[in-house]
Amino acid sequence: MSELNYPGDTSSFPANGGPSSVYQVESQSPAQRRGRGGLAGAFAIALATALVAGGGAGYLAGSAQSGNQSSTPSSAVSGNEPDQHNELRNPTVADPAEAPAGSVEQVAAAVLPAVVSIEVATPRGSAEGSGSIISADGYVLTNHHVVAGAETPGSKIQVSLNDGSRHDAQFVASDVNTDVGVIKIEGVADLPVIQFGNSDDLRVGQEVVAVGSPLGLSATVTSGIVSALNRPVRASQGGGESSLMDGIQTDAAINPGNSGGPLVDMNGNLIGMNSAIASLSAGGFGQGGQGGSIGLGFAIPSNFAKRVADQLIAKGEATQPMLGVRVSVVESLGGGAVVAGVEPGSPADQAGLQAGDVITRLNDRPIDSADALIAATRSQGFGETVTLQVQRGEQSQPIPVEVTLSSE
Repeated sequence: MSELNYPGDTSSFPANGGPSSVYQVESQSPAQRRGRGGLAGAFAIALATALVAGGGAGYLAGSAQSGNQSSTPSSAVSGNEPDQHNELRNPTVADPAEAPAGSVEQVAAAVLPAVVSIEVATPRGSAEGSGSIISADGYVLTNHHVVAGAETPGSKIQVSLNDGSRHDAQFVASDVNTDVGVIKIEGVADLPVIQFGNSDDLRVGQEVVAVGSPLGLSATVTSGIVSALNRPVRASQGGGESSLMDGIQTDAAINPGNSGGPLVDMNGNLIGMNSAIASLSAGGFGQGGQGGSIGLGFAIPSNFAKRVADQLIAKGEATQPMLGVRVSVVESLGGGAVVAGVEPGSPADQAGLQAGDVITRLNDRPIDSADALIAATRSQGFGETVTLQVQRGEQSQPIPVEVTLSSE
C-alpha cells in the first residue's frame, strides 16, 4: 500500500482512506480523508516552509472548481531580471513605469517592497518563510506554520525587508485551523503596504505571480496561472491538530520558504497567500525529504486570509461561520458529505438537517467530501444564508435546505 508522508513528521496515513471517526465542521479534527482523482497515490503534499531544523507538516488535497483578467500595477519600486527558469531574483532599484505595461517585471517592481523574508529561531531549531506587509506600522500576514514556533519561550523572529534591512518582530497571533498568522515588525513606520485584491473574482487561467523567499533566496518572483479554484487542502500541523484551506491551485513555482508570501494578480494585488506544494516524491531535497515545485502549488484566498488576520489582530483569535453538524469521514458512495450528527440549537438543527443526510451542493458549488463542505462553509460570510442540496433516505431527488450560518 502506498502512503502519504508528511515532511517533518514521522506519522503517515494510508493513501486509500482515513480514520472512520467524525469531526465537526466548525472545529475540525486531525482526521485525514481519501485523496481524489489519484492524487493521494501519486503525490506527497507538503507545507511550503523551509525547515532548517525541526518540525514541519504536510498537506493532503481533494476536490475542485473554477480562475481572469490582468492589467497593470501602479505602485513602485523594485524590478529584476528573469533567469531561464522564469524566476526573478536579485532585485535592483527600478521604476515600474519603465517596465512593459502588464508585464511580470512591472508586477515585481510594484510588489517586492511589500514582501518580507521571515526567520523563526526556537530552542528546537529554526524555520524560514515569507510574508506580506499589510500595514505601514509593520503588521505582516503569513502562515501559522511559519511562525507557530515563535510562541515557544526563548524564540526569536527576524524579518528582512526588500531594502536589505533586518528587524526583530513580535508574534501577534495565529490560527492553526486556517493556517493564518500575523506578526509585527518592531520599530518601523511608513512601510510599503501590499494591496488586497478580491479573490472571489478569480478565474481559472488567469495570470498570477508568486513572490517570496524559497530556500532562503529572498525576493524571488515566479509566474503562472490559476490552475483551479476551491481545492480543499488539509494539513497535519502536528500535535494532533490540522488546518484546512479552500485553496487556489497555481502552476507558478512555489518551493519551501515561499509559505506566507503573496500570490498576486497582474495589477499587483494580493489574491492569495502561498502555503503548500505537491511533490512527486517524499524523498526530495531538504529537511524531512521535502520535494520542490512540480507546478502544483496552493494558496489561501486573500478574502479569507484577510478576514482571519483582522480577527487575529483585533482579538488574538479567529472564528469561522458554522453549520453546526458533525460530518463523517466515510464518504457516500454517490459522493457528498455525510451528516453524522447535528448540534442541538445550531443553524443546521434550526434548518431541519438530520443525521444520515448527504449534502451534495452548497449554493452552486458541488460538495464531494467532508473537507469540501468544511472549506465551502468557511468561505461564506458570517450570518449568510446558503442553500444546501440534501439527499435524504431513499428519495430519488435531492431537496433544497436553506441554512443561515452562525454570526461572528
